[in-house]
Amino acid sequence: MALRAILFDVDGTLVDSTYLHVDAWQRACAAVGRPVDAWRVHRAIGMDSGGLVDDLLGDAAGELGDAAKDEHARLFAGMRERLRPLPGAVELLGALRERRLTVVLATSAPEDELAMLRDALGLAEGEVPETNADDVDVAKPHPGIVQVALERAGAAADEAVLVGDATWDMIAAGRAGVPSVGVRCGGVGADELTAAGASEVVDDPAELLRRRWP
Repeated sequence: MALRAILFDVDGTLVDSTYLHVDAWQRACAAVGRPVDAWRVHRAIGMDSGGLVDDLLGDAAGELGDAAKDEHARLFAGMRERLRPLPGAVELLGALRERRLTVVLATSAPEDELAMLRDALGLAEGEVPETNADDVDVAKPHPGIVQVALERAGAAADEAVLVGDATWDMIAAGRAGVPSVGVRCGGVGADELTAAGASEVVDDPAELLRRRWP
């Protein structure tokens, strides 16, 4: 079937925020008394927040998880001025919309974080369809966010492509029956993205734009 919708993860895919999240989560874990190495935080970025705190805090997640989430949110909000679109992101969104393809911001970020990411991309609230943490109980790698994004796009799974930077994005897309394209700008290698289900891997949105994709 003809392509109708492009579903974009946002953190690390369209906005250069991955390592800001790593910093915020590392400091949040330290603040609740459970220091975590930065590489472990990076490996968990893009996962459902419940799964992320389980992974980082282990047996202490039930007791300390909410406090860590609150501290992460506070710290990340303090870095909003450092959020920048990744190369080609704004131009790619514009080019796709000019071609009358539906663009969906398919993220499980909380609404306040989504607002910051949207601002970084120069998008007004409601300008494009979007998802957020309130739309599902369990986020990526569960396919729920992808399924909600398809509904918001009014597209079937075989009429859409998901673009993301994390293995969790590729897995969620595959579980929803949606083809996926990986971008390396979130810090995950091409081999891992491919193994997780990506049909193609590029460096960043600018490479997709140069290829006049899709």
